[in-house]
Amino acid sequence: MIRRILAAAVALAALLTVPSAAPTVSRPLTVSTDKGEVAGSAAGGVGRYLGIPYAAPPVGDRRWQPPAPAAEWPGVRSAHDPGARCVQTATGDGPGTSEDCLYLNVYAPERRTQRPLPVLFWIHGGGFMSGSGDLYDGSQLARTNNIVVVTINYRLGVFGFLDLPGLSARGAGNYGLLDQTAALRWTQRNIAAFGGDPGRVTLSGESAGGQSVCSLLASPPARGLFDRAIIQSGGCPSLTPAQARVRGRSVATAAGCRDSATAVSCLRAKRPDDVLAAGRDFGGILNGPLPVSGVPELPVAPGVAVRTGRSADVPLLIGANRDETRKWSPPFANATRAQYERVIRQHYGPHAGGVLARYPYGARPGRYKAAYALSAVWTDSSVFYGMGGCQYQRLAGRFASQQPRTYFYEFGDRDTPSPGPVPPGFAAGASHATELAYLWPSMAQKPLTPEQRKLSRTMVRHWGAFVRDADPTTRGQVAWPSYRSGRLMSLLPGDSSKTVSAKAYAAQHQCSFWNGIDYDWLTTDPAPLADALRVRGTP
Repeated sequence: MIRRILAAAVALAALLTVPSAAPTVSRPLTVSTDKGEVAGSAAGGVGRYLGIPYAAPPVGDRRWQPPAPAAEWPGVRSAHDPGARCVQTATGDGPGTSEDCLYLNVYAPERRTQRPLPVLFWIHGGGFMSGSGDLYDGSQLARTNNIVVVTINYRLGVFGFLDLPGLSARGAGNYGLLDQTAALRWTQRNIAAFGGDPGRVTLSGESAGGQSVCSLLASPPARGLFDRAIIQSGGCPSLTPAQARVRGRSVATAAGCRDSATAVSCLRAKRPDDVLAAGRDFGGILNGPLPVSGVPELPVAPGVAVRTGRSADVPLLIGANRDETRKWSPPFANATRAQYERVIRQHYGPHAGGVLARYPYGARPGRYKAAYALSAVWTDSSVFYGMGGCQYQRLAGRFASQQPRTYFYEFGDRDTPSPGPVPPGFAAGASHATELAYLWPSMAQKPLTPEQRKLSRTMVRHWGAFVRDADPTTRGQVAWPSYRSGRLMSLLPGDSSKTVSAKAYAAQHQCSFWNGIDYDWLTTDPAPLADALRVRGTP
């Protein structure tokens, strides 16, 4: 029995190890960057370098300015703890918040081959309103795949995406996006010192991070800073400068800075908490901040860039979750049939009859019957800025038409631990962000089951293979074909992951119906749906 157990352990280790004929070397935990030395710490065979500044603190007159270079520091800087998170409403446990927040974290195998290692560069989600790089411990991805992982902070909310007349010609409305670009430039200059290969950087992100990836694919300043990309549950939305300035003026007015000639200087003089309070309506599911297009750092809207072939032509791994929008539907618990139908008519207009025929009230019993029906409608129609469902499939197809190494997936574990609170009796399904715990154990709210841990190992290895080889297929796993083949990967618990046809995905999400609808009004004018969400639909 012991021999069989040992043999199985050896076989598993062989599967999880990236073979290399090159000798391994132990890397020092004090590393020289272009601004000074940093001292990290080791845990589980991974060196961790936390809280490294990649840009100057955007405080005082630097509030709402493009990121400036970080200052040099004398001696050796401790990199044992993450830097402050960018200003946001709620952060939970961890470091506090501050405007002085432009820090990143590096996770690198403590022992590596003498060849430089590929790099995964991660942009967190949170609706451009919350989140931080320190929430994502990259140790598992680094250790399993022998890669270097970088996670970053960037300015959020009104601090990162405000646009007003009088702000800098470069960056207005896109300071958070320019922060991400500055962190990519830092990676190009410094990652070799941590064992990484600046010529093999995978730009990746989820939710707002995924939307950022799509924007950076269309951003001239970001060209050449990465050579492949991963988009998880993020579409390609943006605002026009006019739309962004309407939101910016509302923030200035709320802060008491009503004179347009002095609004910028007035806002810069405000305390961070006062600015945050003035921007309380700046965020939300469908009325929150977004990158601004039609400006130098994003001259073409990201979605237009994809459609017209003006997006960076790099290998892409893209996917979404089976029940993408369900996490936002519990407020509609106990909604009556009349209320459900009113909401559908309110924001699907002339197509409401077709929607109600395909998504009837009460298809699932219980107090959440309206919530389940609405979430299926929202997911399949991709109404939340193109996340999930049919428009997401179309986005993947557009990428694949230009880049043969495009790989599409749908995460389908419908019994996954939710990343947030779940009402009693509500089945969150494979909702938005539920896949994160399978790649980043620090995001797990509760332990995964044995079958879910198998899926986690599968996903970690697929992601690692893509970072290494620009192809997620890896030894011992189901082959993952390019989406040009008409097939995508269905990620399921245990050993059940399999490829399915694009037609099967389309049938599952009723795409023959949704693809016949004009998508512009569904995604660029979200006000009707936002109003419905504020009403909540409850008696």
